[in-house]
Amino acid sequence: MDKEPGAPVVVGVDGSASALEAVAWAADECLRHRAPLRLVHACMPPIVSRSAFASVGEDLDRALRAQGHKWLRQARDAARAVARDIAVTTRLAVTGPVPLLVDESGRARLVVLGSRGLSGVGGLLVGSTALALASHGRCPLVVVRDAPAPDGPVVVGVDGSPVSEAAVAFAFEAASIRGAPLTAVMSWQDFMVDPGYHDRRIATDWTEVEEDERRLLAQRLAGWQEKFPDVHVDRVVRRDNAARLLVRLGEGARLLVVGSHGHEGFTGLLLGSTARTLVRHAPCPLAVVRPHDRPHRTSGPGHVR
Repeated sequence: MDKEPGAPVVVGVDGSASALEAVAWAADECLRHRAPLRLVHACMPPIVSRSAFASVGEDLDRALRAQGHKWLRQARDAARAVARDIAVTTRLAVTGPVPLLVDESGRARLVVLGSRGLSGVGGLLVGSTALALASHGRCPLVVVRDAPAPDGPVVVGVDGSPVSEAAVAFAFEAASIRGAPLTAVMSWQDFMVDPGYHDRRIATDWTEVEEDERRLLAQRLAGWQEKFPDVHVDRVVRRDNAARLLVRLGEGARLLVVGSHGHEGFTGLLLGSTARTLVRHAPCPLAVVRPHDRPHRTSGPGHVR
């Protein structure tokens, strides 16, 4: 889904150190794209009985709002420390984090979360929130886990199906705007067949499979290499578990990019399960891109590397 030129980068804020790391990453991204930053906080009081609410409800509501506004001010200061002149807006909403972020995603360039939220009232349950956004959000999601390697590549998982094209497009733009190389990864595994074969594997010429995968990867990258001739591309084709391979290659990467799902055929990256694993274990910032998500390319010399 293409966004308006002024579409913001949205960050979920919950007062945690991890959320502030996400804010800093997002502020840098805003600087690169000349985009505004939007900081949002979901303020949902706990469910209590009517009698309990009558005695403490209004005081609790005021306290939660005051705390949320304090966290938003802290996040705005953290953003300005990275990119002083970017436009910053804030929103505090009395709702859960998933409904708030899904709503914001419809108008956003990206939604960004930290990888470790606060527990308890006001905290983002980051794993479940990220997975919900990967399923229902309307723009790419970035989970900021650990600092990106300043000189590392952008790494993208490719499953060979047309639905992974959005992830490839996102990765090429991310590499181009950072002046980074791109590592495109295609993985497959041998498979088990049931009943009559028990635990016997089908005999396969894996050299031939690898050659087919390399041709398929080249086809999926060809058009994007023409659109982004400044991006140097390394191709990695391995017989391996997709998530394990991407975690390994993500060490030392600036950004790891996967689609939110892929086909489940013989050679396909199971990007649904891969994305779920990487949300919790990626060693660098992770972008999860749904099939309908498209990058909004900044035109002309506005790119900041």
